Amino acid sequence: MDTLPLFPLGSVLLPGGHLPLHIFEPRYRQLVTDLLREELPDRRFGVVAIKQGWEVGEDNVDSMYDVGCSALLDQVRQLPGGRYDVSANGERRFRLLQIDRSAAPYVMANVEWLPDTAPENDSPARREHLTTAARAAYQRYHATGLRGGPRETPGEDADAATLSYLLADDCVLTVEDRQDLLAETDPLARLREVRRLLLREAEFLRELRAVPAPLTEFAQHTSVN
Repeated sequence: MDTLPLFPLGSVLLPGGHLPLHIFEPRYRQLVTDLLREELPDRRFGVVAIKQGWEVGEDNVDSMYDVGCSALLDQVRQLPGGRYDVSANGERRFRLLQIDRSAAPYVMANVEWLPDTAPENDSPARREHLTTAARAAYQRYHATGLRGGPRETPGEDADAATLSYLLADDCVLTVEDRQDLLAETDPLARLREVRRLLLREAEFLRELRAVPAPLTEFAQHTSVN
């Protein structure tokens, strides 16, 4: 069991993912300061997603998912007024065990690390089949052209566990979809689910591209509030 400071977000960080943040709330400005001063070990904090329909705020502890991802603080740029622009990289999954709101201005938590489990019905042939199918679905997704065009898939040295996260992180998915992938401990089941989601989103993007009217006709500016 380890202790991590928590940063609740309206999005899900996956292992290997990149997380840019604009820090303006006083308690999270203090968190960044403590990370930089190494008052918190290894510049590490935990990212947990907020369930849909809840706001990120002081009373949101009960609204957090119980599986999150640790993040290592990378780049930090201090801004006027004590604000920060920072980036962090996703590391390992954890499960929340106990929340502590009194130890620091930000939430602290006792966590247990959540490793992958042995896949069911594992075999080299099954791994190769799922890996090839997921890579093909990834290319099909980006071939729609609405996400920047075709891309190179991660290197052949990426194992099934790593590949599932890398492919998912480069796809626009709902918080619920990403959270399900984060919580899945069977790497082959996770890779199979990533393939399904990529094919689903590719079909959606193709249908969107086929809409004859300009999308701006259905859009309006969002509020700045």
